[in-house]
Amino acid sequence: MLARVNSFVLIGIDAIICEVEADVSQRGLSKVTLVGLPQAAVKESIERVRRSLINSGYAFPSHAVAINLAPADVKKEGPSLDLPIAIGVLRAMEFIQGDFAKDFLIAGELALDGRLRKIRGGLPLALLAKERRFRGVILPEENAREAAVVEGIEVYPFARLSEAAAFLNGRLPRAPYELDGQPYQLSQFTSHLDFADVRGQEAVKRALTIAGAGSHNVLMVGPPGTGKTMLAQRLPGILPPLNRAEALETTRIYSAMGLLPEGVALMDQRPVRTPHHSATAQALVGGGTVPRPGEVSLAQHGILFLDEFPEFSRYVLETLRQPLENGEVTVARVHGSVKFPARFMLVAAMNPTASGYASNDGRARDKYLAKLSGPLVDRIDIHVEVPTVPYRELTGKTRGTDSTTMRASVQAARDVQRKRFGEGKTNGTMDSRDLKAHCDLSESCLLLMRQAMDELGLSARAYDKVRRVARTIADMEGAAAISENHLAEAVQYRLLDREF
Repeated sequence: MLARVNSFVLIGIDAIICEVEADVSQRGLSKVTLVGLPQAAVKESIERVRRSLINSGYAFPSHAVAINLAPADVKKEGPSLDLPIAIGVLRAMEFIQGDFAKDFLIAGELALDGRLRKIRGGLPLALLAKERRFRGVILPEENAREAAVVEGIEVYPFARLSEAAAFLNGRLPRAPYELDGQPYQLSQFTSHLDFADVRGQEAVKRALTIAGAGSHNVLMVGPPGTGKTMLAQRLPGILPPLNRAEALETTRIYSAMGLLPEGVALMDQRPVRTPHHSATAQALVGGGTVPRPGEVSLAQHGILFLDEFPEFSRYVLETLRQPLENGEVTVARVHGSVKFPARFMLVAAMNPTASGYASNDGRARDKYLAKLSGPLVDRIDIHVEVPTVPYRELTGKTRGTDSTTMRASVQAARDVQRKRFGEGKTNGTMDSRDLKAHCDLSESCLLLMRQAMDELGLSARAYDKVRRVARTIADMEGAAAISENHLAEAVQYRLLDREF
């Protein structure tokens, strides 16, 4: 008898329908044939399915069994197809009666004793079920919370194969799973790291406040021990929490990667990724035979902190150009290309020279800066110097600007941008049309901008970056138009343009 069960496979972070066909013959030798481009983990599922069926009290077919995974031209990886294969075999053997299973997308990894284990992609599975108008999903208990975030579908989590089979047979009535309370509490996020702990560096704190207010990329340049890492660590604490759309998109990435923390329904904190400077291009932007997201995608709507910026491979750093410009990464392979979201805030830190300290020798500085390309530095909105902290400020009792004050400024500016653009867009992501509409410059500002471009050799992209930063400074002050003061401060944050 032939039976069909609907499941899913992940292509990057996106889920597509995978139809599992099981045909149990009444004659022939005992043999299981699995087709449809299964990878190693899927091929091994046959033995897991066999043992879990037997240990759950069911008989495994004694004749030929053919299992097809469609579409046949898409590679199938991971153990999430264990449960749909087992359900398909049970339906083909008529242990499960009726067509109730056709209303659900089914996924789950099987243990040998019939237990269901957590899978990757519970949230993408639920989103796919809603998009394709299925009644709901059947999956392991550990994936229940993330799937239940999606409204409009029913979520049925189970601990064992026998429970799922009994439910599909109508012998185990069960109500759909519902989240207990809110999936996350936006107002409860607080950081224990405070900018007040950083002595001095008030000018740098100002630059980081502007960066956070407009979601601008920032590069800090200074010798060791000046507080660059401390400043970067405290930056997430002044950013506004994720809204629901951002939380859903970020959680989808972590769910597809299997990195979602236990029991979490929606991620409420902006992700912060800090890859080591030995990271490969594949680790940073994604890739692999079966393409998977990299650090830039895991930093979606959050922060990517690259310490010792020039120590990264030149080739690796150049791969950041596309995500910094377009907010996405395209990974091309022989069988096609996959796009991953990568809308993050880049925070980079570097020393002025290879020795770590400022030098009067311009050649040493130029040699170290040569590790960075001009087009890459051009894509960073704010360049700020982090000088050595004077002894008096280091040992003084006066506390500098704290995170609470900086957070209030950031939130006020973000509120202005929300009214201007709607939810989810910031000054740092303005396109040319937005720049024309919201960053109009007066005659005096245009004169100042012309002088700056002539003296610093600013590119057309840097010109737009300056206007975006100036718009953010104006928003922080509640100004409707960009003034000369706003523009002059924004120009000061193009520290490295004169070096390239």
